[in-house]
Formats: sequence, structure tokens, C-alpha cells
Amino acid sequence: MDFSLIRVDSRLVHGQIIETWLPFLKATRIVVVNDEVAGSFFRETVIRMAVPREAEVLIYGVDEFGSSDITRQNETVRTIVLFSGVNDVARAWTAGFRFKTLNIGNLYSENCKLQCSTSVCIADDDIDHIRFLIDSGVGVELRSVPSDKVVDFRDLLGGGQG
Repeated sequence: MDFSLIRVDSRLVHGQIIETWLPFLKATRIVVVNDEVAGSFFRETVIRMAVPREAEVLIYGVDEFGSSDITRQNETVRTIVLFSGVNDVARAWTAGFRFKTLNIGNLYSENCKLQCSTSVCIADDDIDHIRFLIDSGVGVELRSVPSDKVVDFRDLLGGGQG
């Protein structure tokens, strides 16, 4: 599977994804990994309606996705995978989903411990999950749109050390 972008964005599918990331990556598939969306016919329908017809939409619960065959298929379909939180990414990783880079584009926590940008404010548990992923060999970057400068989360977290 050509996972062109693995992204954390609390909004999941929205204008930035449709108008910038999809054409920039020339992706033809969006995978939404979210337990609430996977369990809601209404939310799933709204997401499917927002995505252009040319792009396939797949929706999974977190544990289901992590252990699914799609994560191991040898396809060349350019795919964007969207998670709403870092905790879900860590769960998918633990369930078997492997990838090299995680993009954090939009994430807000009421218990903000670290304000990374105007659109990314993370809590202590987010920091723990990001460190877990970094320690597992994942590159974690901060970037809202393709034209933004990439910021390495190791720099934001002081080298990824505790």
C-alpha cells in the first residue's frame, strides 16, 4: 500500500485535505480511522459526501484497521490515512499498522501542555504517544499544508527525550 500521508487531524476530512493534500499527493484513496465514525452511519455518510467521487473512501475502527489486510497489501494506490488523535495512531501501531512518518496537522487539547503552532496544542498523553512513536522509529512532523515548512517533533520535545 502506498500510504502517501499518515495524518493526525481532529477534523478528519475537511477543506485542507480535499483542496491541498489530495491534489498535492495525487492520492486516490482516503482512509478514515476512527471508532466513532466507523460506528455512525450518519458521520460516515457525511464524510463520504465531502470527498470527490474520484477518490475512494474507506472507514475503519482503530483496532480493526491496525490488524487489517489493507495495511499489508502490496498496492500502488496513493492513500491518505486520517486519524483524529495521536492516541489512535499509537493504538493502530500496537495492533500492527507500520509506517515511517506521521504528520500532525491539527490537534487541540483542553489540557494543553505544549502549544506547537496555532493549530496544534497537545496534552501530556499526546506527548507520551508521540514519544512512543518516535522511539518506535517513526518520524513525527508538524505541518498543516504541503507548502508549510516541516517541523520535526523531536525538536519540539527536546530531542524526543523524557
